[in-house]
Amino acid sequence: MFLAIDAGNSNVVFSFYKEGQWVYTYRMETKPFKKTAAIEMQLRLYFLEKGIKVSDISYVGISSVVPEITDSLIKTAKDLFGIQAHLVGPDSYEKLPVSTPNPQQMGTDLMCNVMSAYAKFKEACLIIDFGTALTFTVVSEGGAVLGVSIAPGLKTAIKALSGNTSKLPEVPLVLPESAIGKDTVHAIQAGILYGYTGLVEGMIQRIKAELSEELKVIATGGLSSILQPLASSFDLVDENLTVEGIRLITLHQEA
Repeated sequence: MFLAIDAGNSNVVFSFYKEGQWVYTYRMETKPFKKTAAIEMQLRLYFLEKGIKVSDISYVGISSVVPEITDSLIKTAKDLFGIQAHLVGPDSYEKLPVSTPNPQQMGTDLMCNVMSAYAKFKEACLIIDFGTALTFTVVSEGGAVLGVSIAPGLKTAIKALSGNTSKLPEVPLVLPESAIGKDTVHAIQAGILYGYTGLVEGMIQRIKAELSEELKVIATGGLSSILQPLASSFDLVDENLTVEGIRLITLHQEA
């Protein structure tokens, strides 16, 4: 069984791949930063719940954009599974069919998305990742990263609004029926969620116009399914895109 660990700013995602499919996913909050013992304890409880044996894990790949937790994850793999995990980074990219002109600046999660999307389509693509940040990664027909655009993510935008404005309540990420708010919560939902729908549609159109070519548009990230009006804009919605990229990049290093 392959264990892919995707450490992002909001969550650390542990995904398990067996017999050609992703079979389990476990999430823990990234903050407060956990030490190896705490991570190991939570994983052991999850393994017990799902009937997974420690010996079932054969490979571990890690993508982390949070340096404060990276060492603890590597040590967890070593202590719990007896495996030296592969940490995705610039040194991983030399053997890949995809490339980036700025390997030191390219987030490893985005590079995993690129690897996974290009492996699926093998043509020019636009990858939209709905995470803590909303990212747009453009990949050429030959697998080269042409560039990335970044905006605040949905949760980040709502937290910024409610956290910096007096008397605004916590707002659930639910798309309302109307873009015209009828109360405070509805007003924030309408402004953020319909506003982001327009943002994404506009970015897709602008990027396609700048490149003057057809692109496969792939959506990923835990929030990718919230903006239902965008469904027809995507050729694929794949919440496992990042972890599949971790798996593919790790196996390229083993080859």
